Amino acid sequence: MHRFKLLILLVFTSLCAFGQENNVWTLQECIDYALANNITIQRSRLDLTNAEINYKQAQYNRLPNLNANGSYGFSWGRSIDPTTNLFVENQRIVSSNANVSSSVTLFNGFNINNNIKQNEYSYKATEKTVEDTENNTILNVVSFYTNVLFTKELFENSKKQLESTTQQVEITRKRVDAGALPISNLLDLLAQKATNELNQVNRENDYNNARIQLKQALQLPPEQNIDIALPDAEINVNPVMDLTAIEIYNIALSSQPNVQAAAYNVKSAEYGVKTQQGTLYPTLSLNAGLSTQYSDVADGPRFVPDGGAPRIIEEQIGFVQGSGTPVLAEQEIPSGQLLPDYPFTEQYEDQLRKFISLNLSIPIFNRFAARNSVQRSQITQSRADLTEKETKYQLWQTIEQAYNNVIAAAKSYESSQKQVEAREESFRVIKQRYEVGAANYVDYQVAENDLFQAKSDLLRAKFDFIFRQKILDFYQGKPLEF
Repeated sequence: MHRFKLLILLVFTSLCAFGQENNVWTLQECIDYALANNITIQRSRLDLTNAEINYKQAQYNRLPNLNANGSYGFSWGRSIDPTTNLFVENQRIVSSNANVSSSVTLFNGFNINNNIKQNEYSYKATEKTVEDTENNTILNVVSFYTNVLFTKELFENSKKQLESTTQQVEITRKRVDAGALPISNLLDLLAQKATNELNQVNRENDYNNARIQLKQALQLPPEQNIDIALPDAEINVNPVMDLTAIEIYNIALSSQPNVQAAAYNVKSAEYGVKTQQGTLYPTLSLNAGLSTQYSDVADGPRFVPDGGAPRIIEEQIGFVQGSGTPVLAEQEIPSGQLLPDYPFTEQYEDQLRKFISLNLSIPIFNRFAARNSVQRSQITQSRADLTEKETKYQLWQTIEQAYNNVIAAAKSYESSQKQVEAREESFRVIKQRYEVGAANYVDYQVAENDLFQAKSDLLRAKFDFIFRQKILDFYQGKPLEF
């Protein structure tokens, strides 16, 4: 029973894996997968994370810093007692010190504020660069997806052509066997059938290559197969252009992320100049700190005053010569107590020092490094200005070309439709005449080849128009879907 359940589970898992390997993808599924897994997009998102870190760090530069350090060590021989700064001969000294310091910039030529603005606009520009990378990926996927549709329909068209020729071979074979047609007609049709079979193989190879290209564009794993859903891609042969090319361009100027990124880079470069100009001004900072220390040389008996009034005592300092009368002198004895040691914690507390200071740094001469940095930042700003102008001009070129391509593709599609209609009628007439012996094989073959070539041209014109229209829709902010 358990083996049977295991067998059912394995079969079910295999069927699920087979279904996944042969999954049929829609355009939206392809786009979603590419946006989530494309390596170029992931790399651009890492750039965005890095820009965000730089922006936050620029804001944190407004805060004061805080640093602490300490030491504990030994010294031998002739050393300096750190608590008294006196030399100590031939003694091992154990010493320790600790300090905490902080500093905050009060003024530096508005360098901090300008640097924050510079990094803010750099972050925004990187955001738009990520969007532009995503848009380019989407257009790339749409291009390959459309090519798969095109080659798939060409493949289907070649199969229909082969089926038609195969049917004609069977009809001709029967008529040759009946003596109504010469054997040469059958041989010619067999040769045409072989040609159509080769054409079908080529069209199938084109279709498989197109799927491989789409798979590579999506960066699917090697073991993953892909096929696409065949959407209803009917088009209007006379599309109405609601907007002119310049109107579409104006829409794109305010919506296309590459244009916005270029504008943000210009603003970032402007604040970059101001940031470098700030290095020419003085810098005023506020500093504060604490420090303390310990030495085992001082760790011995010591007198600690208690703040009370001193005691006055008389102490004999000698005798009067001849009489032997003692000579007394008054001596002050400070109030306090004698302690046996001076431990680590008490030394750290007693040696505590505090400081606060204002520091003013005035740049006078730095070998023109600051001024050269300002000039380099100005060059960066000029480059950003030129890049913005170039981006806008390239956008106009793309939209103008796309607009004209849509109009031309619509006309080409309409002409191809008329050509197919004419070829279908011509082939129908030639086929009827050939079947009754009123037309030779050459006429039949030419008519058939012309018909299927016209259908191939129609497919090419159809998908060319679809792709051109999608590009124009993209610049108008419309969703890319079939």
